[in-house]
Amino acid sequence: MKSFASIREAAEARKGGVGALSAILDDYSYARDISKLSDDRVLSELSKRVFQAGFNWKVVENKWDGFEAAFHGFDIGRNALMSDEDLDKHLKNTDIIRHGKKILSIRDNAVFLSDLAREYGSAANCIGEWPSSDLISLWEIMKKRGARLGGTTGQYALRFLGKDSFILSRSVVAALNAAGVIDGAATSQTARKKVQAAFNSWAEESGESYTRMSRVLAMSVAD
Repeated sequence: MKSFASIREAAEARKGGVGALSAILDDYSYARDISKLSDDRVLSELSKRVFQAGFNWKVVENKWDGFEAAFHGFDIGRNALMSDEDLDKHLKNTDIIRHGKKILSIRDNAVFLSDLAREYGSAANCIGEWPSSDLISLWEIMKKRGARLGGTTGQYALRFLGKDSFILSRSVVAALNAAGVIDGAATSQTARKKVQAAFNSWAEESGESYTRMSRVLAMSVAD
């Protein structure tokens, strides 16, 4: 497996040098104390990434005020009890994107977050306190117990919530292959365990955050 230092050197060469890469990375400081968020903000972020999956991100962003109004500020209790009548109203609301299955995912994920809140005090506390050294276990929980949160959808949701995390984007997977971590896709649990172990090793080597390491990997290979 390649060292993180060598991967960073490749990224620096592609992006114009040490200073240029550092300037780019400074724009990727998403990390924050998620445990201080209210769970309605977690549901809002999860829902936004679900609606953006396979759709124009800017269109979703421009309509998000309409979503916040339609779904009662993403109140967990209100949305967990979404009725058929509520669904019918949402499907007629032109202020939001009227995608039935994704709308129902808001209800299902409200239930999921309610369950996490009972187990961990709050869903935000669960996500915030979860170790970045075992992100793949958190992804698995989101996939199995949440709705439409598998693949990179849940990964992007964590990133934008402020979780220090890596994302298995196409570029990152290509870089992981080039680094000798995996051979092929990163979809199986075996491959993901290898990826997690590699990031843990690189974190110890470099002292970098998982978010910044993920970005360096993405920039170390051709787009």
